[in-house]
Amino acid sequence: MIGTWVSILPPVIAIVMVLVTRRVLLSLGAGILTAALLIAEFAPIETLKGVFTALTISFWDDGLNTYNIFIMLFLLLLGVITAFVSLSGGSAAFARWAVTRIRTKRGAKLLTMILGIAIFVDDYFNALAVGQIARPITDQHKISRAKLAYFIDSTSAPICVVSPISSWGAFLIGQLALILGTTAAVSYSPLTAFIMMAPMNFYVIATLSMVFFFAWTNHDFFEMKKHEDRANQQGHLYDPQKEIPGELKEEFPEHTYGKVRDLVLPIVTLIFVTLGMMIYTGYVEAGIFDIWAIFENTDVPKSLVIGGITATLLAMFLYVLQMKENETANASWMARAFVSGLKAMMPAILILIFAWGLTELIATLDTGLFLSTMVEQLNIPVAFLPVLIFILAGLMAFSTGTSWGSFGILMPIAGTIMVNAAPELLLPALAAVLAGAVFGDHCSPISDTTILSSTGAGCNHMDHVATQLPYALVAASVAAIGYFVLGLTGSVWIGLVAVVIILIVLFTYWSAKGKRQQSQTV
Repeated sequence: MIGTWVSILPPVIAIVMVLVTRRVLLSLGAGILTAALLIAEFAPIETLKGVFTALTISFWDDGLNTYNIFIMLFLLLLGVITAFVSLSGGSAAFARWAVTRIRTKRGAKLLTMILGIAIFVDDYFNALAVGQIARPITDQHKISRAKLAYFIDSTSAPICVVSPISSWGAFLIGQLALILGTTAAVSYSPLTAFIMMAPMNFYVIATLSMVFFFAWTNHDFFEMKKHEDRANQQGHLYDPQKEIPGELKEEFPEHTYGKVRDLVLPIVTLIFVTLGMMIYTGYVEAGIFDIWAIFENTDVPKSLVIGGITATLLAMFLYVLQMKENETANASWMARAFVSGLKAMMPAILILIFAWGLTELIATLDTGLFLSTMVEQLNIPVAFLPVLIFILAGLMAFSTGTSWGSFGILMPIAGTIMVNAAPELLLPALAAVLAGAVFGDHCSPISDTTILSSTGAGCNHMDHVATQLPYALVAASVAAIGYFVLGLTGSVWIGLVAVVIILIVLFTYWSAKGKRQQSQTV
């Protein structure tokens, strides 16, 4: 069953169940059980061992799984930081300060988009940091949490996948070095190739353009429109009946002693200490002070934990400083805030543990390899290869919940195919892999970046998946047409022009439709 069509059943079952039932843990559990049964060939004891391995792989994988453990620790620390910022009144003070300077809903949305693009060093870091900074502002302007999650998710991975100075860029440049080193068809360096591929990533261009459009206008559709209408009319930024990861359950005492610094200093400290540690850990591992080598060897999870510990201690210290004048501030509330912060992040951590477990079992089943070999076995005209590779990468990332896994499997295969079939389309095909993997990752409810984006925004996970999916599908359709045109003409620029023209037509149509709706309402 490994490496056959049967290997796609676990992700399909998990994804269909999560879309139908909206119960994420139950659906992921069903996928894990299905995968374990297939791997064990339905032997009961071996199946139980497989399930146990899937649920413990986040903590132990032939030794401590420090990568996943540090990510979970960082989430817990972020919950504690959020609790202390709220307890000290920092969130309220920052919201009051921001409203006097960012006076419109458009300004709040544009700020979120700019932050998402500016914090480009890592997608995990981006999703959680942008959420902490933007949430008080978007809440004040009645922007739904689903819309905030869309802005976060649609800027974090897309900007990282085209930024050479990022954890993604370093990984991808390393992958390109392996691929380009085996062929004499190209003469440029991996870094040059990576930079040249940026304008060929049509999905990123379409997604970021759409983010700007939806930040500038008040136009929305499908599920997102329902969330935005509820936020505008009723003031409910999310459905209180649903589980909201990262949302504090504790009602902290109200007071007026909070200051803007109580939020700004911990978050700024978190950003700078984490970035500094990424540079330091990369330098220690690489042994040379070279920016590309540093980001290729950096330890992102360890950097996040050290940044999180530093920011947590600072947030607690700022609250302690209030005790002299704030009659509600005491050690008892400190303890309650600490526990509340930990509890708030437990739903997100449980979803991550299940998602990581399912991803591990899917890797064992060689689901990605099965999907990729389908392309090699089909005799497809060269003109259709870029768009087909884009679609396949999207399917693979959607099914496996990992864009990096899709990169690792598909990039060498796409490289081999294009070097032999059409060397001039090598870079566009590799760019199509990156674009498709980010698209599939955006749509997948079992993706860790999707989970962390909803956590950073304080949005129900399935609300984020359901509201972002139509937007991602539109951007992917635009990108697919671009890759189809690129394959037919052999020109990257003609393909890019096709993408731009389609986006202009869409934005013009949506704007006109929005004006008609406004006039009918009036």
